[in-house]
Parts: sequence; structure tokens; C-alpha cells
Amino acid sequence: QVRLVESGGGLVQAGGSMRLSCAASGRTFSTYPRGWFRQAPGKEREFVASISWSGGSTYYTDSVKGRFTISRDNAKNTVYLQMNSLKPEDTAVYFCAAKGGSFSIPTPRALDYDYWGQGTQVTVSS
Repeated sequence: QVRLVESGGGLVQAGGSMRLSCAASGRTFSTYPRGWFRQAPGKEREFVASISWSGGSTYYTDSVKGRFTISRDNAKNTVYLQMNSLKPEDTAVYFCAAKGGSFSIPTPRALDYDYWGQGTQVTVSS
């Protein structure tokens, strides 16, 4: 059974930092793009960041550029999201995902991702 499990969420003050992890099990995703998405209450799920299978290319939504960093460790089948200078508007449930298609290009569309974690809550207080 394929599983993606996020961890590292919680409560942090504005300006603080947090690191999310997403460990995969049941299969290896070392040749698949990975992504992070988030969903705030009453809003649609939105793209946050994605990373190519090699880690050589990364993409971010404009609102997190310069503050968030996505990375991966293929030996551990894990992807990370380092979040710095957090703002209250970053509050959301964060989901990790794995995109279908070995060696394919990362995209910002949730529909392109075949595997999803259950999500982890990130709350940024002002």
C-alpha cells in the first residue's frame, strides 16, 4: 500500500520557521516529481512548491518565493518543505503529493498528482 505521511506541522508565531517532512512508503518515488499544496479554510487547494525527480529544478508560487524551500532525499524517499518568515496567511493544511510519470516535469496542477498525504496543519499566529 502506497502511503505519503506528512509531519512537522503545528503552531508558530509570525516570523518563525517550520520544516515539514513527507515520507513515502510502499513504493519508491525517486524518479517522480513531488509537490506541496495547501488548503486554507473555505478556500481551494493551492500549489505551494514542486521539485523535479533529481532535485535540480524547483518551482514556487509567488507568495512563498524567497521564504520557502523544497528539497528531497531520494535515498529516504522523503521530501521536505522549509518554511521561513511565516505569515498568518500561510495558515493552512499542507499536503504533499507525488506526480505520476517517471522523470516527468513538475507542474502546479493538483490534478496532475496521483498520490497524496493526509495533510498536516500549520497555524501561524500574529
